Amino acid sequence: MIESKYDWQLNQISNQDTVTELAKSVGIDEFVARILVQRGIDSPAKAETFLKPSTENFHDPYLMHDMKKGVDRIQQAVEKGEHITVYGDYDADGITSTTIMYEVLIDLGATVDYYIPNRFTEGYGPNVAAYQKIIANGTTLIITVDNGVAGNEAIAAANQLNCDVVVSDHHSLPEVLPDAYAIIHPRVKDADGHTYPFGDLCGAGVALKIATALLDELPTDLIDIASIGTVADIVSLTDENRAIVKFGIQAIMNSQRPGLLALIKEAGIQLDRFDEQDIGFAVAPRLNSLGRMKDANVGVELLSTFDEDRAEELAKFANHQNELRKSLVDQFYKQAVDQVTASTSENLSTLVVVGDNWHQGVLGIVASRLVEKYQRPTLVLTTQDGTDEAKGSGRSVPNFDLFAAIDPIRDQLVAFGGHHSAVGLTVNKNVIQKLRDQLEKAAGKQHLDLSIKPTLPIAGQIAVKQITPEFMDKLKALAPFGQDNAKPVFEVNYDQVQNVKTMGKGSDHLKVVLSQENTQLTAVAFGKGNLATQIKPGSNRLKIVGEIGENTWNNRTTLQLMVDDLKQAADPVIDERTRVLHEQMFTDDGTYVFFHESMYTQLRGYFKGDAKAVMYSDLINNDTHDERLFVVDCPDVIDDLTKVLKSCHPKITVLYLYKKQLVSKIGMPDRNSYAKLFRFVKENPNINIATQLKRVSEHLHIAARTIIFMIQVFLELDFITVNDRVVNMNPHYAPHDLKSAPSYRLRQEQLKTEKQLLVTGTHELVDFIKDCLDS
Repeated sequence: MIESKYDWQLNQISNQDTVTELAKSVGIDEFVARILVQRGIDSPAKAETFLKPSTENFHDPYLMHDMKKGVDRIQQAVEKGEHITVYGDYDADGITSTTIMYEVLIDLGATVDYYIPNRFTEGYGPNVAAYQKIIANGTTLIITVDNGVAGNEAIAAANQLNCDVVVSDHHSLPEVLPDAYAIIHPRVKDADGHTYPFGDLCGAGVALKIATALLDELPTDLIDIASIGTVADIVSLTDENRAIVKFGIQAIMNSQRPGLLALIKEAGIQLDRFDEQDIGFAVAPRLNSLGRMKDANVGVELLSTFDEDRAEELAKFANHQNELRKSLVDQFYKQAVDQVTASTSENLSTLVVVGDNWHQGVLGIVASRLVEKYQRPTLVLTTQDGTDEAKGSGRSVPNFDLFAAIDPIRDQLVAFGGHHSAVGLTVNKNVIQKLRDQLEKAAGKQHLDLSIKPTLPIAGQIAVKQITPEFMDKLKALAPFGQDNAKPVFEVNYDQVQNVKTMGKGSDHLKVVLSQENTQLTAVAFGKGNLATQIKPGSNRLKIVGEIGENTWNNRTTLQLMVDDLKQAADPVIDERTRVLHEQMFTDDGTYVFFHESMYTQLRGYFKGDAKAVMYSDLINNDTHDERLFVVDCPDVIDDLTKVLKSCHPKITVLYLYKKQLVSKIGMPDRNSYAKLFRFVKENPNINIATQLKRVSEHLHIAARTIIFMIQVFLELDFITVNDRVVNMNPHYAPHDLKSAPSYRLRQEQLKTEKQLLVTGTHELVDFIKDCLDS
């Protein structure tokens, strides 16, 4: 049985007329219209706006809190030649935000530099020591990007040193806002209680709005960078963000930025097929790795430089850092899994893994992968030489507030911060067990139920033969895909699964082909290689859902299914027919039925525990409802098997159907053979079967086993006598039909049974057994 990881939720449309009308009004495929309606885009006006973003989708930047005040201060600093520092963040959103703000100020002729704090020594956001250092170097205006709204202490220190701070941020608002010169944030209310029309901009999006206000027009030369930050930060891809990414991808495909082009080349991406997934899975991870592994400042230089040699050098460095990051994640993840397996943690509702000298920059990724594997809240900590502290990151599942779980003991921690789904923390080593206990206590308090599967919305069901390049082109109208506009997940219907294979260095991944009529679709499931042995080629029992994508190899593009989830109920009938029996075949719990006493006697010593061996006659008419029934040997009469199946009602039937020698290979003697043997016995009295069988066989040109069988038939019909293996004619025999002999009838039944159970193919056999079970 293959259990699904998710609870599949097939989206249903209550009003098909809305779909039909929308498709007709906008001129789109009904399948696409159905997905739009599922996502609340149910009118022609909404659909036009969604499908064809334009510059009109961009709101007036001055609707954002403190935009005018902040822009006036920046312009003043530019005009007076003040030293401005852009204070960023070390992730991809922070790097792109910094690049946007730095470049627009350079274009305005400002005296400007940028500063990105070090993840390991300074941490996230405004830092008092960093601010003091920046101001000591002559800065009179700090502009934060992608941070600052919670930087009360550092901003207060800057104010005391007569340095203004303009905050631009998008993160959650604290109870008390900092005393900054201006706070440009889409969710901060203005004096009238209004907020910006779209609150889901990322840091790069807010920076783009400031750039738009400074230039008094949309800076199209910066929208490529803004799109990278928007996808990387996993913000809602609706409204302005959708337009930013849509236009940004087009800009990247025509980019003249040496650093971005070099980075794309290092990632092995085809520029003419560039899309949002290339940002999410190739560009953003390489930018993120800079801050995770060492220093993110080079990320801004990479994106903004026009020196091609330097761009290539930095792109190679970013790629190297990303490879190093992946290597460390794999290494620490494996150690973490080994640690969980070796402990009793698998029985807990939460996980706390502690490594030794693990790189701090990848702990969040390791935690995410452990949550993916174990589906439970996870903290990953690492100790460091020379300190009594452990630092780490945590990730959670949707139905558990990780921040709230730890918050009650925050006074016992060295440092702690985060939100519902992710936290960062530093603890003394002697508090780690207390942390474990607190998480388990919170799991009970929050009623964490690990049996509840996360939901997976399914856009609809689609047949393999419907998945064509034309259909893919229609689907692309919904792109760019991301948060709040996920790539549609389909349940794919097919006739047969074929070519079941594993792939990857450790056979970690699964690859199958789904076929229907004359159409085939390759499906790839990452991390599911262990399921390959459970999937029967030729079967259609596997249910499979995923996203339809394109795979380009050697300049040839084919469609494929990227599998999100799959499930397969245990097959009620399993064909394990064999010509060899061994002890390991009798170790599973269940009922093992025999049809021949000799075999039952020979093998019953193998059975232990809840595995039991029985003769078929003990099961008939017993009405048992067995969980698993193993049919060990092949019956002589097929009706014996059908009676057993109807009496047992097994949920799973495993068919070994062992038979040492097939009767069908010997066959049924023809009438001529019977006549030849009859005449021979009549003309040659006193035939000793023990000593003369070989000579008789050679003389008659009939196999010895066939002669033995015919002698048995003759004996049952009283045609002959046999005394001490000496055969003679019965002088008083009477004519009888050969078919009336029990051995003859048994041979007929055996041939019929072998044809039905042993000679037939798997499909026919399984169908026959299912019919027996259902009748």
